[in-house]
Amino acid sequence: MTVENQADIDQRVYMVSDDDKQRLLVNLLQQESFERVMVFGNRRDLVRKLDDLLKKAGVSAAMLSGDVPQNQRIKTLESFREGEIQVLVATDVAGRGIHIEDVSHVINYTLPEDPEDYVHRIGRTGRAGAKGVSISFVGEEDAFSLPEIERYINDKLPCVHPPEGML
Repeated sequence: MTVENQADIDQRVYMVSDDDKQRLLVNLLQQESFERVMVFGNRRDLVRKLDDLLKKAGVSAAMLSGDVPQNQRIKTLESFREGEIQVLVATDVAGRGIHIEDVSHVINYTLPEDPEDYVHRIGRTGRAGAKGVSISFVGEEDAFSLPEIERYINDKLPCVHPPEGML
């Protein structure tokens, strides 16, 4: 995806403390407008933790990371495509080259270390003329990545507090 294709993606940045990220994620995903969502995390252990968190909260989720066997990955993607799974939690390695129509939201639980990965991540939504939403959680640990991403996409990202009642 090129930086020019971002017009169809409503990019939001929620300033949130690292301690509040989990609660924010669960509350956002329990809204009805979030129908097919990809959540990105930087590490496999984090992705595993988020997958567990979401399942415990009653969210239909599955995980994609480098340590998930290929045949399981294919099944998971198929279930996500069919709408049987609402949320796919993935690392960047697993997120590359995945082409799924109608991803309504991409959530960056953590910002990627490489600004190019940000563009790849948000490019999973807003495809083929459809509108998409990308939400990035920026906590204490992510703050330093934001200026690099803004430079890379040549745009200022609107940093706001999460919607009322989400924390």
